[in-house]
Amino acid sequence: MALLTAALLPVTTAAYAQQRAERPRPPSITVNGEATIAADPDQAQIDIGVTTQARTAPDASRENAERLARVLAEVKKLLGKGDEVRTSGYALNPQYRYPQGGKPEIVGYQANNTVRIKMSKLDDVGKVIDAAMQSGANNINRLAFTLKDEDAARIEALKQASAKAKAKAEAIAASLGLKIVKIASVTEGERSVQPIYRAAPMARAEGLAAAPPTPIEQGTVDVRSTVSLVAEVGEK
Repeated sequence: MALLTAALLPVTTAAYAQQRAERPRPPSITVNGEATIAADPDQAQIDIGVTTQARTAPDASRENAERLARVLAEVKKLLGKGDEVRTSGYALNPQYRYPQGGKPEIVGYQANNTVRIKMSKLDDVGKVIDAAMQSGANNINRLAFTLKDEDAARIEALKQASAKAKAKAEAIAASLGLKIVKIASVTEGERSVQPIYRAAPMARAEGLAAAPPTPIEQGTVDVRSTVSLVAEVGEK
C-alpha cells in the first residue's frame, strides 16, 4: 500500500500543477501614473575657480594657491554653519608655442583650481559670487539650485503618481461596467530630480565692489516619478 501511494504521488502532483497552469488568469487592467512636483530648492552649489599662468610650474602653482586662499577667506565670511567647501578639481598644465617648422616649446604653465561650495542661505548666493570674483576668482563654472533631501520629494511625487494610476484604473473599470477587486502589483518606473542650472555670471572689475550683488533667480526643482499598476477587475 505504501508503494502504491508513493507511485501515485508524482502523478497527482503533476496533475495538480497542470490544473494550476491551465487555470485562467483573472481579468486585469494595466495603467501608468506620472507626477511631477515643483519643490523649492534649499541648497545652492557653486563651482568657483582660479586660473593662473607663470613661466614655471612652481610659480603658477604658488600664485594660484595664494589667490585661492584669498578667495576662500572672503567667501567663508558669508557662509553659515553646515555649509561646505571642498576641492572639486585641480590641474597644472604646460603651455606650448608652436613655431613654424619647429618643435613645440613650453613657454609657461597654467594652474587651475576649482572648489565647490554648498550653501543653504540662497539669498546670499550673489554676494558669495561677487566676493569670490573681487578677491581673485576668475571662473564660475557651475551654479545649481538643488534639494538637500531629495528622497522626501521623490516619495511625495511617488504618492501622487500612484494615486493617479489607481484613479485611471478605476475610471477604466467603471467605463466597462467593472470594479477593482484588488491591486495585483505596483512597479516604480522612471524617476528624476532636475536641479536648476543658471548661467555663470561674468566677473566684475574690482572697482565695482560697492555695486549691488549679482541678481540670482532660484526657481523650483522638478521632481518626477512614474509607476505601473496592475489591478484585477470583476463584475459589479
